[in-house]
Amino acid sequence: MSAPPQPEPHAGEPSSEPIAVYDRAGNPVGAAERAMVYREGLWHASAGVLLRSGDGERVYVHRRTDTKLVFAGMHDCLAGGVVAPGEAPRETALRELAEELGVTPDPAELSPEPLAAVSWDGDWDGRPMRCHLFAYELRYDGPVRHQPAEIAAGWWWTDAQLRAHLADPDWPFVPDTRLLINDLLAGAHPPEYGRP
Repeated sequence: MSAPPQPEPHAGEPSSEPIAVYDRAGNPVGAAERAMVYREGLWHASAGVLLRSGDGERVYVHRRTDTKLVFAGMHDCLAGGVVAPGEAPRETALRELAEELGVTPDPAELSPEPLAAVSWDGDWDGRPMRCHLFAYELRYDGPVRHQPAEIAAGWWWTDAQLRAHLADPDWPFVPDTRLLINDLLAGAHPPEYGRP
């Protein structure tokens, strides 16, 4: 059985990219340009992949480029991005993993359900940020190839190394993944949530 076709990457200005708009309960309800979603604090969704070594001992950590629209130059342990209109979070996770880290697994290798999920009703840079976050896991020992426009650098760390850096409140780590980090590193499986 073949995978459903993936949306083409948005070739224009990132702020004009259409993304899925969600309601507070986690259901997709429409679409809007990314700039409008961020400016007006509309609910949207993002999905990412925790890339873990095959033996489970290390996770892949990266630094975002300084040109990203949000969380520029910050560290993250999820390769991910916003959900496109008509796309399920799991599809987004697979697409973003391929785009950002050059990893294209058989879809069956990705955890079928989110490893962690949370709704974030917060703020960023003085603006409201409302997002449903879905995180999946992939065990992987192959090559990683960064997309230069999105990933500045990356490396493998043990959970203990990552936790030690996260203990420093001044270490620039993306706030949305920080909400998920305990579940990600514990390997928790949440109850049914929204529409993974």
